Amino acid sequence: MATYKFEAMDTSGGEVKDSIEAPSEEDAQQKIRAMGYFVTRLTEVAAKKKKDKGKKADARRKKGKVMTIGGVSTKQLVTFTRQFSTLQDAGLPVLRSLKILEGQMKPGTLKNALIDVVDDVESGSTLSESFGKHPKCFDRLYVNMVKAGEAGGALEVILRRLAEFKEKAQSLARRIKGAMVYPCVVIFVAVSILAFIMIFIIPKFEKIFEDFRMTLPWITTMLIGTSRWFVRFWYVLPLFPVAIWLILKLIRLNRAGAYILDKIKLSLPVSGQIVEKTVVARTMRTLGTLIASGVPILEALSIVRETAMNVVFEEAYQRVYESIREGETIAQPMKESRLVDDMVVNMIDVGEETGDLDSMLNKIADVYDEEVDVLVESLISLLEPIMIVVLGFIVGTIVIALFMPLLALLEGLSNAGKK
Repeated sequence: MATYKFEAMDTSGGEVKDSIEAPSEEDAQQKIRAMGYFVTRLTEVAAKKKKDKGKKADARRKKGKVMTIGGVSTKQLVTFTRQFSTLQDAGLPVLRSLKILEGQMKPGTLKNALIDVVDDVESGSTLSESFGKHPKCFDRLYVNMVKAGEAGGALEVILRRLAEFKEKAQSLARRIKGAMVYPCVVIFVAVSILAFIMIFIIPKFEKIFEDFRMTLPWITTMLIGTSRWFVRFWYVLPLFPVAIWLILKLIRLNRAGAYILDKIKLSLPVSGQIVEKTVVARTMRTLGTLIASGVPILEALSIVRETAMNVVFEEAYQRVYESIREGETIAQPMKESRLVDDMVVNMIDVGEETGDLDSMLNKIADVYDEEVDVLVESLISLLEPIMIVVLGFIVGTIVIALFMPLLALLEGLSNAGKK
């Protein structure tokens, strides 16, 4: 018989700390539930032999750590959260669930984090505290929802909500990225073809014109000058996107610069609406999920402000935060920001009045997700004719610039032949 220390919640929500003897963790869990308690923490009071075995197991487990760079993919985190939720639904203790998931996981950043989480939980730390030590894997949203689940004794429900939230966010990002693949490929191919013409084709025409000592039209002179620049500085072309990216990054280091950039981004036709509705969908779903999970409203708004990833919206949510702290509503500062439609403001207002704010926020997110899909399709259908017109103009200019002197040359040769 082993002795287990446990912390649990009774039916009235009070905290209970005690110890119990049982052959295994599962038996201890069942005995505690039979007493009418909901277990929040269960730790074995190990004997000396068991401690030695545990140290050996820890050493073996820590050997599974590998050197890693970067964070964890959303897909990997969603899979882990969904599996963790299933194990908790099945009634397994948190520690055993973590060990099972850590054991079956491939080496990487998440496995390294879980090895440390298992050690921390075994040492008596809460799950949320352990997750909080690994921000590359578990962000503030994740940690706070797990913390709320531990406090409310509904960890499996919270994990299920987290998995659903992450899945929807991943699905939206995947749809937007997938929709932008086609225009990006077309633009890349067009730029490659134009670079080839400038570097290899136009110099040959230039040599012909020089051999005949022709006086060239201004448009041809400009084209040849551009071609010379391409031939001499072709290696600069790939640096243009990098340079633009670095300049934007430098501007974003300043709060005012970041605000201006985000304001411009929101003002762009079609793409600005996509950015706006994507941010609204993400933040509304985040806020709804946090409120439904029992996270305090001020803490939830603080997290939402960080997940906006747009300075204009961050300032709007900061005003909402201050409004709530002063005892006012969410709807009024949202209306004053003029960043969201009246429908959003009205639905939030109704949600606050009826006490059903979380479901209203999730409905808003669902509506905006659908609108983002429609706008992305509209953007693609708009980009296609724009790309055709731009490419047609560029190719037409090149053709005219080359054929004007060629026609003059043919005309001159024809006149010379008649004489």
